[in-house]
Amino acid sequence: MSVVLTEVLDRILTVTVNRPDKLNALNPEVMDALAAAFESARRDDAVGGVILTGAGEKAFIAGADITIFKMLTPFSARSFARRGQALMDAIETLGKPVIAAVNGFALGGGCEVALACTLRIASKNAKLGQPEVNLGVIPGYGGSQRLPRLVGKGRAFEILLTGDMISADEAHRIGLVNRIVEPADLLPASRELLKKILAKAPVAIHYVLDAVNAGLDMPFAAAEGHEATLFGLCVATEDMREGVSAFLEKRPAKFTGK
Repeated sequence: MSVVLTEVLDRILTVTVNRPDKLNALNPEVMDALAAAFESARRDDAVGGVILTGAGEKAFIAGADITIFKMLTPFSARSFARRGQALMDAIETLGKPVIAAVNGFALGGGCEVALACTLRIASKNAKLGQPEVNLGVIPGYGGSQRLPRLVGKGRAFEILLTGDMISADEAHRIGLVNRIVEPADLLPASRELLKKILAKAPVAIHYVLDAVNAGLDMPFAAAEGHEATLFGLCVATEDMREGVSAFLEKRPAKFTGK
């Protein structure tokens, strides 16, 4: 069986990490397969968005394969981290919405994968955290940077410095996850939300992702300029003309992505 399963239905690519006996832990084979799946999604016009989840009922992605750590040197450890960061960057900058359907443990590298996604929906039994300090290391796949951007510096410090797991309820309270659902409803709720997004103008969706992701790393004035440029590009699209016409004519818009 492949360590990563993919299925496309109604413009939604579902990517499932398939190592349930290892709690879907990340190893080089999984990392390569995820990178290939997201690169394919980037190039495939038939894919409008992605749902990322884990196989089984226990784990989304429980973290990195810890057995690898014993073989790392300072040099190889940096390369190990940069490789993981490249995958997280590819997920974050896909240009299409990605929903993490967090079905259980999302710890360490698994939490970092969820952080790289556009939105996070968690089942009630999910547990999230960055327990790297318990192993004498820090997050290496961007967790120390994305977590404070998402939940704020103080809450991020508490999660990063204690290494404690937090419940789905607490993750929702602090803004780490967008929604909580019953385990049986996780994938249907994720599909419903993504289908709602994909019904909007594709070019506008792409530019919203660009405006937010790029703007967070710019000075505010530069980010405003970037937003204005993207707004101008939207005005040149057929989708904008269709959206405005549909609104004025009180009918549903029929977007084409052009």
